Amino acid sequence: MNSMWAKSFILLAAGLVFVSFMPHRLVKTRVTSEISVGLPSELMPMTPEDIAQRYPSVRAPLGAYTNELRVVDFSVNTSATQWTEKDTELAQKFFKAGITNLYDRVDYLNEGVLLLNKKKFIFFEFNSRVNGDKRAQGSAEPVLKYHYVAYLVQNKRTLVFSFTCPRELQTEWQSTAREMFSSLRVR
Repeated sequence: MNSMWAKSFILLAAGLVFVSFMPHRLVKTRVTSEISVGLPSELMPMTPEDIAQRYPSVRAPLGAYTNELRVVDFSVNTSATQWTEKDTELAQKFFKAGITNLYDRVDYLNEGVLLLNKKKFIFFEFNSRVNGDKRAQGSAEPVLKYHYVAYLVQNKRTLVFSFTCPRELQTEWQSTAREMFSSLRVR
């Protein structure tokens, strides 16, 4: 009887491991009339409260999505800039410096310029660390996250596409994040 229970347990554990590595099913989602992306079916639009808490800014994101536990996020923002499409390579250096300055530590996994539907997207895939404050109760542990961020520089604006999840979920979400960004369409 113990042998049968052990086999059942091993099969169940193997099944759970397999499911955790399966990519998430993407659903074509229209963010605006100009922007669409394949998003995992478990992501839903953020509530106004979620947006106010995560994007404390005068300018709300064009679209923001999260999972039920509110730990996996995707957003699209726009930024008024003086960059033009011909400045893409130079802008990439500025965006990288900006990312590096946001966190206590950044480990870049991949970066570059990707041509999608005749548009040049600057992208950065990285892990971040924000050190905890040992003096503040409840915030002594560092915050570790996985990110995939892309920028589309257009005349007088930059579109910023951002995916984040806790680093412990990176293995589950990394291939999905890459698929999501490959599915981006901007008219």
